[in-house]
Amino acid sequence: MPMFRYAGIPSAIVGEARQSMRSPQYGHPAHREVATGYGPCRHCLRTFRIGQEERLLFTYQPVQEPGGLPAPGPVFVHAGDCQRYEGPDFPPDLAGLPLVVEGFRTGGTLVLQERVSAEPPATVVARVLGTEDVAYAHLRNAEAGCFMARVER
Repeated sequence: MPMFRYAGIPSAIVGEARQSMRSPQYGHPAHREVATGYGPCRHCLRTFRIGQEERLLFTYQPVQEPGGLPAPGPVFVHAGDCQRYEGPDFPPDLAGLPLVVEGFRTGGTLVLQERVSAEPPATVVARVLGTEDVAYAHLRNAEAGCFMARVER
């Protein structure tokens, strides 16, 4: 299988949201609460321990390229410190979640979306990133539609 790099939201953005209690990209207020759902944390890509861990909710824009279609939405991160996930393996805590893989071309234009169903998520990621014109991918929650992680070759 091809080698990819899975990554959570950049640490600088998460750190700024934790410190300012505002969305770094939009200035909207952030909200802190005890986890009532699995999440996952968009920084470490681990699911939350419901009723035990505190999380921060803020607005995040995952499409960074100038001219790319904005797709801002709510994301959760641990309220306290956690290590950003960045590695070649599919994040284990995301494997059982409802997922959509979105393929983007350079410049931030959406090329395709594919829902993960019977196949392993990493297989769908490989197929999307193997599509002509796809430069990188986003993982999104197939139920809520929110951004979860970025995947690059």
